[in-house]
Amino acid sequence: MRALPVAAALALSLLLSAGVTRAAVAQGADRRDMLLLLSASDTISVERFSRTPTRFESEMLIRAANARFTLGVDLAPDGAALGLQNAYRQGAADPASAPLQSAVARFTGDSVIIDVSGGGRTSTQRFGTRAGAVPFLNPSFALVELMIARARAIGGDSVGVPVWNLQGGTTASATVIRRGVDSVVVLIGAVPAHLAVNAAGDITGGSVPAQGLRIVRVRGGDARAMSVEKPDYSAPAGAPYTAEDVTIPTPGGHTLAGTLTLPRDRARPVPAVVTISGSGPQDRDEAIPIVKGYRPFRQIADTLGRNGIAVLRYDDRGTGASTGNHATATSADFADDVRAVLAYLRTRPEIDASRLALVGHSEGGLIAPMVAASDPSLRGIVLMAGPAQTGREILRYQIGAGITRSAALSPAQRDSARRTVEGTIDSLGRAQPWVKYFLDHDPLVTARRVKVPTLILQGETDRQVTAEQAESLERALRAGGNRRVARRVFSQANHLFAQDADGSPEGYPRLPDRRVRSDVLAALTEWLRTTLR
Repeated sequence: MRALPVAAALALSLLLSAGVTRAAVAQGADRRDMLLLLSASDTISVERFSRTPTRFESEMLIRAANARFTLGVDLAPDGAALGLQNAYRQGAADPASAPLQSAVARFTGDSVIIDVSGGGRTSTQRFGTRAGAVPFLNPSFALVELMIARARAIGGDSVGVPVWNLQGGTTASATVIRRGVDSVVVLIGAVPAHLAVNAAGDITGGSVPAQGLRIVRVRGGDARAMSVEKPDYSAPAGAPYTAEDVTIPTPGGHTLAGTLTLPRDRARPVPAVVTISGSGPQDRDEAIPIVKGYRPFRQIADTLGRNGIAVLRYDDRGTGASTGNHATATSADFADDVRAVLAYLRTRPEIDASRLALVGHSEGGLIAPMVAASDPSLRGIVLMAGPAQTGREILRYQIGAGITRSAALSPAQRDSARRTVEGTIDSLGRAQPWVKYFLDHDPLVTARRVKVPTLILQGETDRQVTAEQAESLERALRAGGNRRVARRVFSQANHLFAQDADGSPEGYPRLPDRRVRSDVLAALTEWLRTTLR
């Protein structure tokens, strides 16, 4: 999803964010059940798990992120964590294959010592926590069930349970509120989950009302639900362009898988555009499964293909059919991937190498200027909701806005949550290479070095990269001597460039029309046709 820091903001909004999801779980006798997270009829994530009094194990497929996690937790008699083992693979990967990243953690009193391995390297980090903490890996409701078990052991109708977030190394407090004998509300950060439970405390179902999500438990679930279907990137019937699967080598040794759409009617080599996705592991369409029908790069490729412009869209490294490790990469690494894609296009005889442009959305709007600053041969770049602030400034705003909007928090809880924001951000930076780079990178410094024609597109109601940042980008570009800068702000368009008077990410799945607006596509197409002539 395409908010730049949505993945990082999960440290406070642990239950669900615009681009990711969650599943749920069981306890008691050793068995293997399944929990599904659903948005209308779409399955967002699936978790297959088992638990004994001393050991919890699960395999979790997050369809929204094309990610597969295997997780094990060693448990004390009171349900607190003693140790944790986690491995990350692409969603379509064989569960027996070598993971892209793995972690082993030991819980000792008020500390967690974690060894993280990936890319041939292992690092050890120590994080502060609270005694008796329960680990959390978004979006596992199986681990939420461990929180419920801890709350039952502590006793009371409203119980605070310390939660250690594996994705950021931060510690939060989950509030487990008992509502009668068969239901609980679990609040971590700002998003409440309403859960049905049985006498043993097993989650039997539930919902996340703020995001229109349902949790369904399947006893003895079929392992085939853990498989991933191959997406369809072919051209629609009758399209005036072809769609070719391509594999792109990179200097780093990994390969990028993509789709090159080429206009059929071409008397000479055609101009081409490379799309650059937002933060998090994205496929070539920049699809968001919980926002049904949102495939912005497919829309852009289709529109430009009908206007004589080729488009190469590709899976991020370590995502979809691309190899490499997404978890250890920074925005600078992703910029190198864009350079490899451009180098590939320059070898294609159908492409006019002198007429190449970039279209970047969200983090892609940060990366495109990085590439353009070092490649003045580019004919132009389009920045769709590109940030003008450092990652630290953006995270402060996004996390703070989420706290303010949450109706589930009392004034005292809001004040408490706000006091933890800086610590949360710092902890994320220590734990994740991408976040560390993002926190300190100043897009305006890079923008002043860009000399190629630039189009800035911005949604007025964007609550992830706010509208005033478009003007800041324009000023920086012009301050650096770039006179070929245009800016368009679209009324009632959100971060996804969909029609949205409110713009809140929590509302994305419920939008009546979840596609990029036609006037946005028209503005982008008109500018590119003129610039790439």
